[in-house]
Amino acid sequence: MKETPKFVISGGGTGGHIFPAIAIADTLKKKFPQAEILFIGAQGRMEMEKVPKAGYPIEGLWISGLTRDRRALTLPAKLFSSFNKAARILRRFKPDVVIGVGGFASGPTLKVANILRIPTVLQEQNSIPGKTNRNLAQRASVICVAYPDMDKWFPADKVVYTGNPLRSKVASGMPREEAAAFFGLDPEKPVALLIGGSQGSRDMNHGISAQLAAFKDKDLQFIWQTGKDYQGQAQEEVNALGLQDQVKPVAFIERMDLAYSVADVVISRAGAMSISELSLMQKPVIFVPLPSAAEDHQTKNAMQLVNAGAALIVKNDKVKEELVPALFELAADKGKQETMKQNIVAFARPHAADDIAEQIAKLIK
Repeated sequence: MKETPKFVISGGGTGGHIFPAIAIADTLKKKFPQAEILFIGAQGRMEMEKVPKAGYPIEGLWISGLTRDRRALTLPAKLFSSFNKAARILRRFKPDVVIGVGGFASGPTLKVANILRIPTVLQEQNSIPGKTNRNLAQRASVICVAYPDMDKWFPADKVVYTGNPLRSKVASGMPREEAAAFFGLDPEKPVALLIGGSQGSRDMNHGISAQLAAFKDKDLQFIWQTGKDYQGQAQEEVNALGLQDQVKPVAFIERMDLAYSVADVVISRAGAMSISELSLMQKPVIFVPLPSAAEDHQTKNAMQLVNAGAALIVKNDKVKEELVPALFELAADKGKQETMKQNIVAFARPHAADDIAEQIAKLIK
């Protein structure tokens, strides 16, 4: 096996693609300390900021998804530009394996890798694959999936059930006292956490705002991840009600390890990575699936846990009426919480990143 292998990891657009990609890179770096790793993302997207923060170089392609507005007119030019740039990068860098995690950039990058006969690995986070990974599956060397029975979407002989790779800090957990101090909370009182995705959730934010005054009658502390656009309004509402010591609006949670460690119950979208993290951390959770997710895959993701007694669900159009009451009910029911913790651990795959790295290693032996 090469002592200094080279890997390209491509994809992004959301934290659900980016954080698994970084977890894979971190694990490859441990397995191959001399390895060179290069990311390829989409210009102007979240990965162009998050990947360098994690310590890896990244190059951006001029690419976006299909739209119905004027930007669709630039799609042919974007595809041409992206294929050409991906080809230049791969010919220059000469990777041994190219890994695609989904998102705009992974399509051109992996298609070029196939043309150049470079082995490719797909990592699919969801129970219903995205269009990019479906299109790339036939020529992939290996497809690492997070749910069983994915051979209805992909060639069965290429599928390996690994689970989703998680950020090492999240997986390790932190002492409750340290986590509570970070958010300015009392470690002796119960804590609820809302995570609405990396950009926050407008509907979930409005649902909390509609019933925020009800927190005054409860002994429940609340970390409210709002997204940057709503954080100011949320803080004004909290201040007006005198809830500053109890409710903590934050635009983005950089330290999810601390947030998970202090949270007794969680409200979350049902993205694949959130489900994987919550399963590993054994958190009682109320899912609010994003209805606009492709083929409603978040609802399908969530229902696998709901049907196993491992989670609750509130529909997105019911958040104003049902979300906060459901939160209060779950936070008060310790028995229900324990049952959900026991059931959700069955969905945890703590060694996913190692298993994916092993599949990648086989391709360079």
